[in-house]
Amino acid sequence: MNHTTKRLRYVLKRLLQAIPIVFAIVIVNFFLLHMAEGDAVDVLAGEAGSATPEYMAELRAKFGLDQPLVVQYWRWFVLMVQGDMGNSIYGSRIPVSQILIEAAPRTMSLALLAFCVSVAIALPAGLISALRRGQPVDHAVTFIAFLGLSMPDFWMGILLIILFAANLGWLPAIGYEPISAGFWPWFSHLILPATILGTYSLAYIARMTRSFMLDQLSQEYILTARVKGISETRVIWVHAFRNVLVQLITIIGLTYASLLEGSVLTETVFSWPGIGQYITNSLFNNDMNAVLGGTIVVGVCFVGINMLSDLLYKLVDPRVR
Repeated sequence: MNHTTKRLRYVLKRLLQAIPIVFAIVIVNFFLLHMAEGDAVDVLAGEAGSATPEYMAELRAKFGLDQPLVVQYWRWFVLMVQGDMGNSIYGSRIPVSQILIEAAPRTMSLALLAFCVSVAIALPAGLISALRRGQPVDHAVTFIAFLGLSMPDFWMGILLIILFAANLGWLPAIGYEPISAGFWPWFSHLILPATILGTYSLAYIARMTRSFMLDQLSQEYILTARVKGISETRVIWVHAFRNVLVQLITIIGLTYASLLEGSVLTETVFSWPGIGQYITNSLFNNDMNAVLGGTIVVGVCFVGINMLSDLLYKLVDPRVR
């Protein structure tokens, strides 16, 4: 059996393994959300004022909420696998899939910028910290990393809004502008939320890079290379750093997936109209179709990125192959 066939079989195997994981995500999300107290009918009835029990019963029958939970799940699941996530019960009543199609590029662009900034800063910071172990620069990177891991996103977001938007007036505080309005209006609205969103992942990647690099520099093959007279630059970049990158593939891949999850709070703080803010608003309104659609999209993205990281890891690491 040639290598191409083996790789295809491995990809197919990983895809088949991902199916029950996605299925479990769907089931857990559906039943946990529907077990929560209250539903969208309570919100709609509240909008109508003093709604009668008959009116509320009529609404529940209209949306199928009067059926047993298993029946509700089956009806929803059959439609979901066909691409129909139902309509948003609260507000505009438009299809959830249509809202997610509009919101997903905004969240992904926010997560992508945060990811690129995090990796571009974290990798060299972690490497410098490892190569200057015990020196002031190492202590500084370690302190900043712990600070980034400890500070809440919403608190940092408020501080940046006060500093760069309210006091200095350099950047817009909240909101979103499409790229059709111009590059700078679009990009300027991205800077603050992307900075906040990427802070935790930047600190985490820097810490892991430092740890992996220190581990590689302590290996016997590094000592052997130095004894053979190989230059320190080649030892670091060709021998040690190459192995560090292999170890970081999964870390970096899952970081982007975690940014999609972490966008919920950041988008709420900055009024960024992405999946995160949509899920938050839907939770407050008990709009289960919308919450389910958003969480499933994020969950499937997480599983997909995890699988891609495994494939890349197998591709670049000859030991795994």
